[in-house]
Amino acid sequence: MLSRTADHLFWMARYMERAENTARMLDVNLQTSLLPQSADRAEAGWRGLLGISELEENFRRKYGEVNAQSVMNFMVRDESNFSSILCCLRAARENARAVRGALTTEVWETQNQTWLGFVKQMHSGAFERDPAAFFDWVKYRSHLSRGVRTGTMLEDEAMYFLRLGTFLERADNTARLLDAKLHALGGAFTLPHNGNGHNGHNGQSQSQVQVQGDQAEAQEVDFYYWSAVLRSVSAFEIYRKVYRNVIRPDKVAELLILRPDMPRSLLACLNGIMEQLQLVANEHSAETMRLAGKLQAQLRWGTIEEIMEEGLHDYLVEFLRCVGDLGVGISRDFLVPMEG
Repeated sequence: MLSRTADHLFWMARYMERAENTARMLDVNLQTSLLPQSADRAEAGWRGLLGISELEENFRRKYGEVNAQSVMNFMVRDESNFSSILCCLRAARENARAVRGALTTEVWETQNQTWLGFVKQMHSGAFERDPAAFFDWVKYRSHLSRGVRTGTMLEDEAMYFLRLGTFLERADNTARLLDAKLHALGGAFTLPHNGNGHNGHNGQSQSQVQVQGDQAEAQEVDFYYWSAVLRSVSAFEIYRKVYRNVIRPDKVAELLILRPDMPRSLLACLNGIMEQLQLVANEHSAETMRLAGKLQAQLRWGTIEEIMEEGLHDYLVEFLRCVGDLGVGISRDFLVPMEG
């Protein structure tokens, strides 16, 4: 396959997946912003989303103050933000148009109708009336795009590069979503208190009782935050099925990082990347294969205890750096070389 064709297919899939994941991140922030909390904490959540997306500087140049309405406008329909849903859906359509001969009619029509539907929603005010419903629509169109590709396209190199783009973008965005919620929670989370001392208040000072009350309140807030994270990646029911327990942050992290059977987990994404790389491997791709294999092995044999000991934020930052290096390697070995 020509590198230019592979490049268009790879980025078509990446942009479609990015639009979906941007909708997921905005949706979870919208949900958690409705929880009882201080204005500073609510702002920290939106600021964290911009920070982990590496967009805070661009946002502040144009909008200044961070608030829910400005961030959602910036992330949904601002043409100066190349990661906005508008720019992603438009880029996905343009990449699809450039390689229509490599796609089935159904795949092209799905991409085209998604862009036209987005324009219609923006002009009709549907986003302002019900942001949550709009985010669900974006997720649905992404699901439809992947389903049509799987159901109508030949299993050849075109499909391999589409999947490679999807898995790489999904790995990046799942890590960013987790890290964004750490920002919202002040960079840490509260684990359940086992309490080896007295039950009740007997023998405890008033200050000790107050501390326990604060811990209980923090754990309740954590529960709603992490429930929203699970719902944002369609994993709430999966969590209940796998762990059959209260929602604990360390278990949420384990599910979204290390479970190979969780579709959006980091390990599942790396398994998919490795599978596609093996199918398209060439004489130049040995180093990229090594990088992907090393990252896959770290996830496959890692434990959540090791990750927590290292620090979840530091772990995710390092993972994102490795995924960035992997993307550069894929571009160098298979696609149109990136400028600069």
